[in-house]
Amino acid sequence: MNAAAHAEDSPATRRFQFRFDPRYARASRGFGVAPDRAWVVVTSDELEARFGPWRVRTSLDNVKSVELTGPYRFFKTAGPARLGVTDLGLTFATNGERGVLITFRRRVGGIDPLGLLRHGELTVTVDDPDELAELLRERTRS
Repeated sequence: MNAAAHAEDSPATRRFQFRFDPRYARASRGFGVAPDRAWVVVTSDELEARFGPWRVRTSLDNVKSVELTGPYRFFKTAGPARLGVTDLGLTFATNGERGVLITFRRRVGGIDPLGLLRHGELTVTVDDPDELAELLRERTRS
């Protein structure tokens, strides 16, 4: 059973939907990104983000830091999952206003199916970025 299926089973599990701006929704639809295929799930020990065919999954002890970011330029974030050329950061964006930048201790797979490219950070534009950031900070304090 995957993390999304567990979302209703445990009070420790929180599911965050992405907030879709209509322009972003049009730009991403052709890449398989839609509200039912774009979410972030945080359990008591794991983070999983799905963005159409792309997924990132890691333990919460791999989360190094969390910060709120934005705004973003449409042409740099709309459409499919985006790879930062200079830092290999990964962006799952469905609006240009605000998101959560999650930095990892160990790089994670996400953009390619073989996991050859590894990402040191992930940005997600969920419905409630403040709530996601606070939850991750609470669950990753040492």
